[in-house]
Amino acid sequence: MAAPETSKLLDKERYSRQLYVLDLPAMQKIQGAKVLLSGLQGLGAEVAKNLVLMGVGSLTLHDPHPTCWSDLAAQFFLSEQDLERSRAEASQELVAKLNRAVQVCIHTGDITEELLLDFQVVVLTTSKLEEQLKLGTLCHKLGVCFLVADTRGLVGQLFCDFGEDFTVQDPTEAEPLTASIQHISQGSPGILTLKKEAHNFCDGDLVTFSGIKGMVELNGCDPRPIHVNGDRTLEIGDTANFSCYLSGGTVTEVKRPKTVNHKPLDVALLQPRVVAQSSQEARRARCLHQAFRALHQFQHLNGRLPRPWDPVDAEMVVGLAQSLEPLKGTEGEPLEEPLDEALVQTVALSSAGGLSPMAAMLGAVAAQEVLKAISRKFMPLDQWLYFDALDCLPEDGEPHPKPEDCAPRHCRYDGQIAVFGAGFQEKLSRQHYLLVGAGAIGCELLKGFALVGLGAGASGGVTVADMDHIERSNLSRQFLFRTQDIGRPKAEVAAEAARRLNSDLQVTPLIYPLDPTTEHIYGNNFFSRVDGVAAALDSFQARRYVAARCTHYLKPLLEAGTHGTLGHASVFMPCVTETYRAPASAIASENATYPVCTLRHFPSTVEHTVQWARDEFEGLFRLSAETINRHQQAPTSLAEPDGLKVLTLLQEVLGVLRERPQTWQDCVVWALGHWQLCFHDGIMQLLNRFPPDKVLEDGTLFWSGSKQCPQPLQFDASQDTHLLYVLAAANLYAQMHGLPGSRDQTALRELLKLLPLPVPQNLVPIFPNDLELARASAEFGPEQLKKLHKVLEVWSGSPPLEPLKFEKDNDSNFHVDFVAAAASLRAQNYGIPPANHAQSKRIVGQIIPAIVTTTAAVAGLVGLELYKVVNGPRPLSAFRHSHLHLAENRFSRWVPCAPAIQKCHHLTWTWTCWDRLKVPAGQPERTLKSLLAHLQERYGLRVKMLLHGKALLYSAGWSPEKQAQHLALRTPLPALVHKCL
Repeated sequence: MAAPETSKLLDKERYSRQLYVLDLPAMQKIQGAKVLLSGLQGLGAEVAKNLVLMGVGSLTLHDPHPTCWSDLAAQFFLSEQDLERSRAEASQELVAKLNRAVQVCIHTGDITEELLLDFQVVVLTTSKLEEQLKLGTLCHKLGVCFLVADTRGLVGQLFCDFGEDFTVQDPTEAEPLTASIQHISQGSPGILTLKKEAHNFCDGDLVTFSGIKGMVELNGCDPRPIHVNGDRTLEIGDTANFSCYLSGGTVTEVKRPKTVNHKPLDVALLQPRVVAQSSQEARRARCLHQAFRALHQFQHLNGRLPRPWDPVDAEMVVGLAQSLEPLKGTEGEPLEEPLDEALVQTVALSSAGGLSPMAAMLGAVAAQEVLKAISRKFMPLDQWLYFDALDCLPEDGEPHPKPEDCAPRHCRYDGQIAVFGAGFQEKLSRQHYLLVGAGAIGCELLKGFALVGLGAGASGGVTVADMDHIERSNLSRQFLFRTQDIGRPKAEVAAEAARRLNSDLQVTPLIYPLDPTTEHIYGNNFFSRVDGVAAALDSFQARRYVAARCTHYLKPLLEAGTHGTLGHASVFMPCVTETYRAPASAIASENATYPVCTLRHFPSTVEHTVQWARDEFEGLFRLSAETINRHQQAPTSLAEPDGLKVLTLLQEVLGVLRERPQTWQDCVVWALGHWQLCFHDGIMQLLNRFPPDKVLEDGTLFWSGSKQCPQPLQFDASQDTHLLYVLAAANLYAQMHGLPGSRDQTALRELLKLLPLPVPQNLVPIFPNDLELARASAEFGPEQLKKLHKVLEVWSGSPPLEPLKFEKDNDSNFHVDFVAAAASLRAQNYGIPPANHAQSKRIVGQIIPAIVTTTAAVAGLVGLELYKVVNGPRPLSAFRHSHLHLAENRFSRWVPCAPAIQKCHHLTWTWTCWDRLKVPAGQPERTLKSLLAHLQERYGLRVKMLLHGKALLYSAGWSPEKQAQHLALRTPLPALVHKCL
């Protein structure tokens, strides 16, 4: 069915992080979509939550069945007060509160063909096979996208039928490739040379062109296929009759749509296409497929699911699976695969339970598939996905839970007890965990902790630590926050919301960061009460620090992260797994800085242009105001080492004006002058110093390699980027000076027609490298200081200026507008493919693309590892690291590495970073010196150096006199250890 049109305006601030994943056209389709969701147990609740947070147009809930105790282990919209109420009716109000822009309705009758015609997508969860086949046939006939999702204990399935000839407009998450053009030859084929030889274009890619001077016939042309030559040049088709190429231009990849053909459920049930990374995974998935068919048949025959851990019921399920009609391959041939009876039996034994982590994982993938159906963005599943976490159960040979321990207790944890038993539930309640981070993943984890009962006993608890406050952009994926919470501390609001999910949860919020400055808070006493740590952090530096604390205190660490539809979840167990190691490339990119002279004169990447524009904002509208205000308060306080930088900055801030601005027109005059300085005069000045044909002493061109020769721009108010730069710069200049601004672009264009172009300015000093810049700064003398004070006199006696603090999430304050326009113009100067407004905002704000589906999925994967950590001790083979890519249907889980073993050739023992030497304390007066002696006598270990942080506590190279005098060696060991930790 065609998507209905929507007239609602998109809340770009709320969905800002999601827009970087889905783009605006996809979000507009989602906002107009209508979805029917049938089944509101834990899995259905997860699907509903994700769809509403992501802003689907309307969601109709259908589940007339009464709420029961077993629902509460995974259904977070329900509580004890809702028992016996219809699940849909009991859930509607809380679902709607997640996002008031989404219409949430209830359907109480049967699902008919007439009803289905009103929806684009229909999702069934925890439904009977007969209903799935009936509705699946109808949806396929009507052209309605159809999904089936189900979880049984530790196993889940997902089926998608988007019909025949379903076109995916944007199959991948990756941005289209772009590159700057060096030259294009006339010929058949025309040969295109890129400015950088390294690129990722491939044979057969479709491309188009923009910004070319000379061979303008290529600009905006229909997509052309390319061939990549051995020398990395590109053949782009016939250009023989085109104009001669002069300069500039960008080549951009055009993504190819793909067509998907899905079979209806009645066909796919016997001829399943399963998502798998290997033939072994595919065989296991088909065995789980048969297990689900057998469970449906058992339920049809007995009117119930198998009883928890009942061997008789499990044997019956195995027998039913053996009697099923054999599956067929993709060509219709019978598949001769033996049934894994042990696997089917394990599925049956644990199938009565409903688990929050499984619902989170499968509900996330199902919701992402709904978005694919609506937006036609990213490739849908083909067609069955099976996911199991049976590794959470005891290893082979270990005792399984007993049926009587898994029987219903008429409590909120019945669904979980059915899988793991009441004894394990008691273990969970006694745990005390630290959750670091209450953002998107942190909210999902805390929801999961409340549902599984982690720390819900009298002796247990959860501490959640986060120093941040809630912003509007959080609301599309941070499940525990609402509009009225904006501005409040995340930790406090998350704790309150978690208690509402489970009143027994003992949760304590802390608004202090976990870093070296707070080790007096998160120290020995704190960690001695903690059983484990869950990290939901968005920087590798923070993750490394938390991981180091866990290694130091021998605490398990559960960690997860996302980037768009990419996600991972990891577990680190003391003495069992490796310790956490951040990817070196990620750390380098997170801490990336650029040389000043590269940004000022020799940019070569879009990141350089955006960072230059960001620095422009800081200098012009914050640092300058702070400097002027400081001078007015204390005229002699300027530091001469920064004199050159301050003088240059304030000369630019004054620009073509001779006095403080008084009107909006003054601000426009200044903005136009600064445009001319940055994008014309400054470039001409640079080219005068380093002409395009300048040759170095070794014979190479100065403008070669990463140095791209710039071209000056001519101001043209009819060009949008030129106008938007002046509009943003003039408004920011007015804000800084306390003057009224203007948003009227038409009036601004008319005003610019009346203003003459400013006289060329030579205010930008040229330094080819940072060494010359430092030397010039050091030579700042009295004459220049006199100029500096003369410039400052312009603002003397006037009201203080308003320093502007950059705010990335307010699209009405001109901050990002200025950076985006300045970066785009800078890119045009240097022939760099420019970033658009959204890309500039992401780069300058260091925004991580995010969507609630990935967040929920990794939180579910962490929850599964939590089961193993709490139910320990478990061998290495029980644990799993996980990685997923929802856009490309990739899911992988693997056993972590064991800790690296260190060994010295002269010692008889080995150790890892988790190991500790147990040294008897002896007398209270035992000192560090006696400890060193003990290590040598007992282990043959001679300590050469002992450090605490950067403080040297001991060195074997010290003279005997220094050793005798050193305080650390004579301090009683208990006092020294307390001081160090």
